[in-house]
Amino acid sequence: MSTGVHTSDMAIRVRGLKTAFGAHVVHDGLDLDVKRGEILGVVGGSGTGKSVLLRAIVGLLNPVEGMIEIAGRDKAEMSGEEDRLSRRDWGVLFQDGALFTSLTVAQNVQVPLREHFHMSQDLMDDLALSKITMAGLPIDAAVKFPSDLSGGMRKRAALARSLALDPSILFLDEPTAGLDPIGASAFDQLVLELSRSLGLTVFLVTHDLDTLARVCDRVAVLGDKKILINAPLDEVRKFDHSWVQEYFGGPRARAAGIGKG
Repeated sequence: MSTGVHTSDMAIRVRGLKTAFGAHVVHDGLDLDVKRGEILGVVGGSGTGKSVLLRAIVGLLNPVEGMIEIAGRDKAEMSGEEDRLSRRDWGVLFQDGALFTSLTVAQNVQVPLREHFHMSQDLMDDLALSKITMAGLPIDAAVKFPSDLSGGMRKRAALARSLALDPSILFLDEPTAGLDPIGASAFDQLVLELSRSLGLTVFLVTHDLDTLARVCDRVAVLGDKKILINAPLDEVRKFDHSWVQEYFGGPRARAAGIGKG
């Protein structure tokens, strides 16, 4: 399949991906391109494997078949050390935040710094505060524990940690799940601003139609074990597929300014 875009313009390329749990096949022959600097929204019905795809790309799940290339490098051809070093180039925000409850926000942000670098505590403290403020949290959040934070603040703390290593690619798994509409809107705006100001490529798994409309440059729709379409939202909502038409043509989509009529 020709995309008309040079491979050097791609942050992520997936070809012929097959993932499975035992006899249950989740993806089969899946192809996907993510352009450098874009915010790609990944959507699909229940059980289509949105989070499974994310986990396969970042290396938390071994695919049965296929090629995954990040920043021009095939993950399968990397040595263990090369793969470890390449992981500095992306950050991941999991759906539940996955913060360490026994650590403060600042200590959570410092976890990847400790894993990849040897630096003084003073420098780690400074870097943690920088990422915390970058994520839109007040300075005093640094000494708080996750249990002291609201849901929205926990999401931002997890985002601060995902930014700790100055990644070029950010993976977000349902980042606005559980947030009220105001909090979700504020988080979307933060992601948009960070992407534009830092030149981040964002791979964003979501079911939130408002998020798709507010921040995504393109939308990739998972279905039938493959990517059905990967295009700007206006093109996606016209795609002739029953789930796509139901999802993007219903009253909820119209409320988000997406659906027809």
